[in-house]
Amino acid sequence: MNKYRTFVLTMIVGLTVDQLSKIYIDHNFELSESKRVISNFFHITYVRNPGAAFGILSDNAIRLPFFISISIVAIVGITWYLRKLSADKTWQHLALGLILSGALGNLIDRLRLGEVIDFLDVHWYNYHWPAFNVADSAICVGVAIMLFCGWREERVKKSMTTTR
Repeated sequence: MNKYRTFVLTMIVGLTVDQLSKIYIDHNFELSESKRVISNFFHITYVRNPGAAFGILSDNAIRLPFFISISIVAIVGITWYLRKLSADKTWQHLALGLILSGALGNLIDRLRLGEVIDFLDVHWYNYHWPAFNVADSAICVGVAIMLFCGWREERVKKSMTTTR
């Protein structure tokens, strides 16, 4: 269990923050209600997204089984990869905990509501990025950390082979 401490703690914290933030939004905002946090840059805006990023597949009949299946495959893949990681790969454990917390958070929404609660609305005046949530953020940050760790390991390997 010591080997997985960072992973488990990150996953629990990420999933808890995601679900509590969605519960808060669902109970305290009307659908489409928006509150300004930073003028012309950031609002809290309650929307429901039946699709994926940018509303992909939102009108497709297979969307719910498809997204549930993708989440399950991701969970299995993360678990498989985690078992192969050594205990000293703390950043990768953290990243996988973030990715899993995001996958589980959005899966819970899809199973419970048939869609995902989004509310983080980043924009530049009238140019809006699609609303997202804590789970989406956790996935993105986790993937970025994994990519950085992979890049760094590759650089270390290259420098070791060129110095020989």
